[in-house]
Amino acid sequence: MITIIDYDMGNVQSVANAFSLLGEQVKITNNSMDLKEAKAIVLPGVGAFSDGMKNLEKRNLRQVLEEEIRDKKKPYLGICLGMQFLAQKSYESGEHDGFGWIKGNVVRLRSGKENLKIPHMGWNDTDVIQKGGLLNEIENPTFYYLHSYFFDVDQSEKNVITSVCHYGENSITSTLQKDNIYAVQFHPEKSQQTGIKLLKNFLDDIKNA
Repeated sequence: MITIIDYDMGNVQSVANAFSLLGEQVKITNNSMDLKEAKAIVLPGVGAFSDGMKNLEKRNLRQVLEEEIRDKKKPYLGICLGMQFLAQKSYESGEHDGFGWIKGNVVRLRSGKENLKIPHMGWNDTDVIQKGGLLNEIENPTFYYLHSYFFDVDQSEKNVITSVCHYGENSITSTLQKDNIYAVQFHPEKSQQTGIKLLKNFLDDIKNA
């Protein structure tokens, strides 16, 4: 059973549909008791960091996530905003505290000399740094991205980064893994068969842990 958090920050149903294609049972919820009973938690999200964090706190979900994921080590998959929340701070429209589970900050993309469009939207080649885990048996992947900010992981924790992509001046953290915490900046549910394979890898990894 995969428990997906619905906190009004994007279409969670498409993520649920992707897991359902893999034959996985899915529960969509914003109830803290459901998270306490969950076997694995998925936190997707699109939009502003501050709005997302406020929505989690308004539903009393942030503290529950701390207890269930950081303390009890339940498997977690963060998608887009769900990755960025892992940071210590975000500098999107001010300065906002994140979960702080991984050192680093969320910063704005820089378009570079090519003056590329921001947000970064569409398909992008992704360079695998560490094979296995989410990227098991995935070679030279291309994923679908939609974001204006990215998680700039602190140098002291660079070993958690498992893939990156390049856009403008940025080397973007595309996937990461730290113990029971998995996260992706792109949208696997929009990334066709490669995205479905990544979600299957997540399921296989947590079942074999």
